[in-house]
Amino acid sequence: TGDLETGNSQGLFYMDVRHLSRWLLRVDGEELEPLSSRGVDYYSARVVGMRAGADSDGPRLAVRRDRFVTEGAHEDIVIANLTDEKQDVTVELRYESDFADTLEVQQGGNAEGRFEEKTHPRSVELWNERDGYERGTVLTFNRRGRISKHKAVFEVGLGPRERWSLCVDMTPVVDGRRRPPLLRCGAFHHDAPKMPMTLDEWLETAPELDTDDKPLLRTYRQSLLDIAALRVRPDGVTMKWAMPGGGVPWFMTVFGRDSLLTAYQALPFHQELARATLEALAEMQATEWDNWRDAEPGKILHELRRGTLAATGQIPHSPYYGAHDTTPLFLIVLDEYERWSGDVEFVRRLEPNARAALAWLEGPADLDGDGYIEFRQRSTAETALRNHCWRDSDNAILFADGSKAQPPIAMAEHQGLAYDARLRMARLLREVLDDEENADRLNAEAEALKRRFNRDFWSSSRRYFALGLDGNKEQIDALTSDLGHLLWSGIVEDRNAPETVERLRGTDIDSGWGIRSMSSRMAGYNPLAYHGGTVWPHDTAIVGEGMRRYGYREEASYVGRALLDAAAAFTNQLPEVFAGFARDATDMPIEYPEALKPQSWAAGAPLLVLRTLLGVDVVGDEVRASPCLPPGMTFLHLRKLGARGRHFDL
Repeated sequence: TGDLETGNSQGLFYMDVRHLSRWLLRVDGEELEPLSSRGVDYYSARVVGMRAGADSDGPRLAVRRDRFVTEGAHEDIVIANLTDEKQDVTVELRYESDFADTLEVQQGGNAEGRFEEKTHPRSVELWNERDGYERGTVLTFNRRGRISKHKAVFEVGLGPRERWSLCVDMTPVVDGRRRPPLLRCGAFHHDAPKMPMTLDEWLETAPELDTDDKPLLRTYRQSLLDIAALRVRPDGVTMKWAMPGGGVPWFMTVFGRDSLLTAYQALPFHQELARATLEALAEMQATEWDNWRDAEPGKILHELRRGTLAATGQIPHSPYYGAHDTTPLFLIVLDEYERWSGDVEFVRRLEPNARAALAWLEGPADLDGDGYIEFRQRSTAETALRNHCWRDSDNAILFADGSKAQPPIAMAEHQGLAYDARLRMARLLREVLDDEENADRLNAEAEALKRRFNRDFWSSSRRYFALGLDGNKEQIDALTSDLGHLLWSGIVEDRNAPETVERLRGTDIDSGWGIRSMSSRMAGYNPLAYHGGTVWPHDTAIVGEGMRRYGYREEASYVGRALLDAAAAFTNQLPEVFAGFARDATDMPIEYPEALKPQSWAAGAPLLVLRTLLGVDVVGDEVRASPCLPPGMTFLHLRKLGARGRHFDL
């Protein structure tokens, strides 16, 4: 119906605060009975309906709601008399703003503080002040009505076949500045200002895909649309970069891991995402020790929040640095960006940040000086994370018997990222930054790390790599999808690669729709546990790319095919995560409750699968392809793929 009802997770959110928690349309006291309701653009929607309650001679009124969500939001309400008789109609809008922080909404709590409402002939102001921090919502109507604190009523006389319209602006107020909607009446398919690239330009400059796999064509377009939708709009003040946020509804903000991996996935298709992400994260790189925010000099952030709880110091997310993979990922993406773009000037500009990230990797990241990076939570905040890896839920790092690993923890995946980051930084030092000495040192350190890792993390009894080492340097022996991350990083010695790939192809970890985050043979396995048996699209895509790196092209093709099948089953839009139940004759993957959709690295996963299937790499100034298509796909053609100032057809 287009209504937003109090008491759930819906609302109008801006900068991590809910500015409208209730928004109900009533016509003659009745709610709308929808006839059609759908999104038009990623920022717009239309609802068409009639007044609920049966009319003996058929519907007498048609009601349309057109909504445009940009910074603020705008809604057009159109009432049409379908008869040849005059009708008197009462149109009523009911509204509330609870000003709850996103985190409070997610946890089912309520906002606190002082609330105030101010009414005017054509507008109402809703305000909240908490600990000296103030937010407001201004609702502006283009017609006069009876405006009260929580309701606006308009008495409408409609002549035969006449239409009546009402335009409403919903404007958040942050730091004393009004943030009005960027699009207003009838703005379907219009381009919202302030984006460096319009949606039409975004789609037109992406490579053109041609294939006989029609669902893949739809998935490819949906992935591009979703990533476009998840770009954080620059406001010139707190946000200067059109980088990918995390996902809707909870994580539409700057992230380290999510944004970097999405940028990596999208590099062959849109390189400006990586540049924007790197630039943003470099600007917010930690420069000092701060236990409250788990910050250390050189570290790249995990998450930035701009809501009430962050502004009043109740949570450490301003920004928060509780992730041990974001910093090596920063170096990996910087190198990959230069490979694709040839933008050496950008690399030179970020040289201080890259060297600071490397210094963190070689210093504070290694808690006990054993050559491995380990993490432990230092922040005492309730919202701080216990696990500083992509498996960041509390119960995600388990032994095979289901017991929880205790920190400090050296994740196997993190050692792979540290290895890859050293090699990539060595290349940049040699080829761009003219520092042969440190390049040689990093190469030697990377090779030494690889040898130690394959000795200390390989379980000779279980014949696979441990998930990590716990605080006692005991192998955390659960079998997980992280094996594929190790292949992707290149840290696996060739002698251990065949068994690693074989393990990832086992039915205990391969669900048929993708790779389970944990093997079904583990005591802690649950197909609906967030990191304990579910399938994550980005995770599966990384596994496939890792297989390709080691020459297992058919296996990689199979993994990619499974994920594309899942995308087709999810109407071409992959969710953040889905259940790890085995694929069966119903061909129906199972939803995970409250999975984000769209979510950035899930949207980017099909793009990485395309790269894997085509076997795409940048070598020097050339793009090379070594394709291996899965059964049932006859041809795959990417046109106008951009790299190093040129275009390639693959």
